[in-house]
Amino acid sequence: MRQYPANSPSAAARIIALTVVADGDISQPEVDLLESMGVHDQLGLDRQALHEVFDAFCEDLLSSQQLRYADICPVDEPTLAALMAGISEPALQMRLLGLCVALAESDERVAEGEQIVLKAAVKYWGLRREMLQPINPQA
Repeated sequence: MRQYPANSPSAAARIIALTVVADGDISQPEVDLLESMGVHDQLGLDRQALHEVFDAFCEDLLSSQQLRYADICPVDEPTLAALMAGISEPALQMRLLGLCVALAESDERVAEGEQIVLKAAVKYWGLRREMLQPINPQA
């Protein structure tokens, strides 16, 4: 996996990319939601930079031979932990969690792979108490 500075827009975008590909398919509702919510702006990137992070992430998955199964999170546990460790700022964690939940729910079905990503975010970011409060992904 490529290395990005902690809490950088690229590290955050990679969590979004993981959520989008976690079910083995990039659906049109997910693409539409990325655009309508201006996710690139929320992360401090332009559209092209967001697409570049997505492309790089998929290349990394393919080269590591982790992208094999549809509907199951495409990374192993150590890689998932490392990706989540790249985000340590609580406000950014909450923003990303809100965006990831919205993306996972956008096609009206939260797949097993998406559930794994969301649970990992809660686990690695220590968000158990925060999960009891409403999440506003545009905050």
